[in-house]
Amino acid sequence: MADLSALEICAGAGGQALGLELAGFDHALAVELDENAVATLRENRDWDVRHGDVADDKTWNPKEYVGVDLLAGGVPCPPFSIAGKQLGATDERDLFAWAVELAGKMQPRALLLENVRGLSMPRFSAYRQHVKDRLKDLGYWSDWQLLHASDYGVPQLRPRFVLVAMRNEDAQWFEWPEKTPVTETVGTTLLDLMAADGWAGAADWADRANDIAPTIVGGSKKHGGADLGPTRAKAAWRALGVDALGVSDTPPSSSHPHNHLPKLTTEMVARIQGWGSSAEYEWTFTGRKTTRYRQIGNAFPPPVARAVGTSIANALNRKGQPKELSDVENEVMHDRLYLALKNASAPATEKELVKLAAEKIDSQTFERRMATLARDFVIDEEDRLDGRAYRLVGFKGFTGQEVHERHARFAEMKSRIS
Repeated sequence: MADLSALEICAGAGGQALGLELAGFDHALAVELDENAVATLRENRDWDVRHGDVADDKTWNPKEYVGVDLLAGGVPCPPFSIAGKQLGATDERDLFAWAVELAGKMQPRALLLENVRGLSMPRFSAYRQHVKDRLKDLGYWSDWQLLHASDYGVPQLRPRFVLVAMRNEDAQWFEWPEKTPVTETVGTTLLDLMAADGWAGAADWADRANDIAPTIVGGSKKHGGADLGPTRAKAAWRALGVDALGVSDTPPSSSHPHNHLPKLTTEMVARIQGWGSSAEYEWTFTGRKTTRYRQIGNAFPPPVARAVGTSIANALNRKGQPKELSDVENEVMHDRLYLALKNASAPATEKELVKLAAEKIDSQTFERRMATLARDFVIDEEDRLDGRAYRLVGFKGFTGQEVHERHARFAEMKSRIS
């Protein structure tokens, strides 16, 4: 492979970074807000790692990296998380649309952004449409895929919604990675770690833990200590023979009874995320237990990042067989009503918008969907003789504006953002 350069924003503790490195990318820069994750990145690699708000020019200067091969990042998940309030564009942590504009400024050959499954849901159909349309305006083909870690050798469900964008001339060579379903279970993956301190029940425990793990939940600084997830996840862990109420400092010892219900250590959690499964996936995490757990739990599993990164690298290196551009052009319409509102030449009524959208929508559904659109977009309304008319004014999200309420909210919440 030819040498390829990557710049990573919101790099976290290095899950995506390690995967991309194994796919053939050299890191020109990694930017991260959390000081513990920054320490971990610096502990493992001699990359240029910047600590601070990725959207602050004082942290780094995007103009210095124009033309990098790949712009990648795991931008914050809470704006789209089912567990959160799904504030989307009005969440001070939302950097997805900003990252798209950053690609427009830096002109990388490819863009890779990953986030939680919540972004794939109907609540954000217009947001996705906005992103896709904006990328097309900037000269990029793009596609979204919901990937499960268990389809790429990781013993964990962990669905992630992944966006890949690239220039048309490179897109002809892109293929999403083929699935390589996991053959390991939680038990087979962790047996050596669970038996490390002489626990006699480790083998029988491994036999019971005969399925993949539920999604690891890293949590945030807004919540308490290390914890393996909400009530449903805890029940799934218990069925696997794991006490999910916290994380242990050490594995069970020879003094623990045969039928002991063990907790996981951070090393075990890292193994379930794909670290430590072999020498090339070795990684050291810095900080206290809770900070290590959050770094691990919030990461993009390295094997999944490697699989997607390899597909991108293959396309950029023109490996394989190119397709006709018409076969890779993705004209999926995520939200027809949003497109109707966007493309209307003048303020349009419900009747006019429904006709433009070419959808069968009753008035109740129309009002509900317009209310959802108004969460992420500025929509003007005016009463006319033929009914209320609507006009799309703009996008509420932060895209790099010097004057945006995101800055004040971010400064206020900075100590609790992770």
